[in-house]
Amino acid sequence: MLAAMELGVMIVVVIISGYLLGSLPMARWITGRDLRDEGDRNPGYWNARSAVGERRAAWVLAADAGKGALAAAIGIALAGGLQSDRWWLGYVGAAAAMIGHAWPLFDGFRGGRSIGTFVGAVIVLSPVAAIAVLASMAMIYASSRKFALSAQIAIFVFPVVQLIVEGPYRTAATGALMCIFGLRVMMARRTQP
Repeated sequence: MLAAMELGVMIVVVIISGYLLGSLPMARWITGRDLRDEGDRNPGYWNARSAVGERRAAWVLAADAGKGALAAAIGIALAGGLQSDRWWLGYVGAAAAMIGHAWPLFDGFRGGRSIGTFVGAVIVLSPVAAIAVLASMAMIYASSRKFALSAQIAIFVFPVVQLIVEGPYRTAATGALMCIFGLRVMMARRTQP
């Protein structure tokens, strides 16, 4: 009974902290502008890049990734590490941060796609696969000079590499995280005029 209560408290802490971290309006704080009213109306890297330039947009990406990384790290710490049988708490934290970024409490529930938040989370949740995919992404970018192409390929290659390195359970958990930004993009398209 006590162990179940302890786990329940951990889950609540991970969800609340992840959601609140995800809800932080980093793009607005970094750029001083509400990117939800400019360009593609997404407060993320791509829109920031066209609105304020590549240098400040890189800070937006780093901050969004940091939200996901920190939320995942909180879950992992409470779980007792990545090798714990409660490893999934890191994914719960990541999901909460992604939901917070997509539907932020502090910004009227109008947020971004959560891709940067996802990237930060998976670097913490699956560092070996992340390093392998980032290396391949760098090679693709070096040969093509197209960042968008290399990023899109990396998003699809990551679960394959993770499946090889970590097996099906964590790969399925990563797939669940990917569904969050898929849902966010789909909902954004339905509400656009």
